[in-house]
Amino acid sequence: MTVFIMVAGVFTGAPVWQETAALLAAAGSEVHTVPLTGVGAGRPAAPARVDLETHIADVTAVIDAVDAANGREIVLVGHDYGIHPVLGAADRRPQRVTRVVYLDAGMPRNGVPALAAVPDQVLRAQLAERAQRGETGGELAPPARDEWQRWGSTAGLSDAALDRLTALAAPQPLGTLLQPLRLTGALAAVPVTGVLCTGNGVGVDAVQRLVDFGDPELAALTDPQVTFFELPTGHWPMLSCPAELADVLRRAAAGEGRRLRPAGVAGEAPAHLRPFPLDVPELPRDRKGHVDLYVPDGEGPRPAVVLVHGGPVPAGARPTPRDWPTLVGYARLVAAEGMVGVTLDHRLHDVADYERAAADVAAAVELVRADPRVDAGRVALWFFSGGGLLAADWLTEPPAWLRCLAASYPVLAPLPNWGLAGSRFRPARAVTQAGALPVVLLRAGRETPEIAATVEAFVTAAEDCGAHLELVDVPNGHHGFETVDAPEETRPALRRAMRSVVTHLTA
Repeated sequence: MTVFIMVAGVFTGAPVWQETAALLAAAGSEVHTVPLTGVGAGRPAAPARVDLETHIADVTAVIDAVDAANGREIVLVGHDYGIHPVLGAADRRPQRVTRVVYLDAGMPRNGVPALAAVPDQVLRAQLAERAQRGETGGELAPPARDEWQRWGSTAGLSDAALDRLTALAAPQPLGTLLQPLRLTGALAAVPVTGVLCTGNGVGVDAVQRLVDFGDPELAALTDPQVTFFELPTGHWPMLSCPAELADVLRRAAAGEGRRLRPAGVAGEAPAHLRPFPLDVPELPRDRKGHVDLYVPDGEGPRPAVVLVHGGPVPAGARPTPRDWPTLVGYARLVAAEGMVGVTLDHRLHDVADYERAAADVAAAVELVRADPRVDAGRVALWFFSGGGLLAADWLTEPPAWLRCLAASYPVLAPLPNWGLAGSRFRPARAVTQAGALPVVLLRAGRETPEIAATVEAFVTAAEDCGAHLELVDVPNGHHGFETVDAPEETRPALRRAMRSVVTHLTA
């Protein structure tokens, strides 16, 4: 018999599992939904007396109460914050746990508090300041009904389910978020399953791309004991799709799920390292700090196109983005048009890094404009993927020397779990201030729904305000279409987009 021990996320307690638990029990499993001390009415306690270790003890006690006889296999399920006490308990009882399920949860590390996983970056900073002042004994009030989106996507929740989530919500003791998680490494051999809610912005393919970047810290995700599932819903699947969640949990317990491919497998180049689809002349790079310039022969100065890569890209990724075939291919294509192509590395390693990535891009632009081979009055910026949010700064009061802004399969509004709702990195809003700046947008017809929604919001805003927007569609294109789709599908769009950018730079 499989025994499921389920731990809910921040502000929520055992009652949110009601439907999923009933379905698992009906299928023959034993189910325990853990009431966490100080969260809700189940186990009342003064907030000052509750921290992460308190909740680890709550979960450990349930593990110890399960009869080990008759081959019972314990599967621990942690949703959101709940993965922290789950991992702490599994680390203390590794012989009793047969699998840990991360339900739309991060990957906590030893010594790091749950505060690091709080998606709202403004709130995270405020709580960190309170912790520095020693204010660790209070509690955090739960969100109002219209504030849950700050904690994760509410996609899939009916009005009744959102009402229920709000009614069940309880204050979260601050100590549970501020106390570091302490792990000994004893759970390293315990099999793991990640259940990703795609409405919250991340799917299995996105995780595979992160692994493909070559960061050694993510190599563990390719272990044969690690599996993945997706649910097409938002952050609270136990309320939006309890039957589908129960089915996934049963399959996870049986060891099913998708496994990731290790980076660098022979004969299987990751998408970002596949060849550029257009034939471009070889041209050496001129490396200056975090910037590479591809300068054609002949007299200058010349217009320049600065190519801004996407992300987040893990800090340990090798090669770094400015050496990826796609970016190098674009830069050499620019040079073939008689202009200076520019690639750069910026430090968008996490969704919390947009501020410093924006500073890196601004510094790169100034370096390029100061180069005597570049016409400082004729520069275009071209953004890719998650780098699209960085376009917001340049759409807001564009400088006179910025002659064009282009974007390929961009993210044009923060995704639900990025915690950037109140930030300035919102191109879908900034485009209303773009004035006469030409914008060339390459749109992937088979974009992921979450990113496609941000693109459509941008297009609508641009049309409503009369922005100078040119759409270049790749009808059968996927995200990263230059290297994931057949060249014949992408070449016409690439040539058309480049011709438009060149025209704006030379007009």
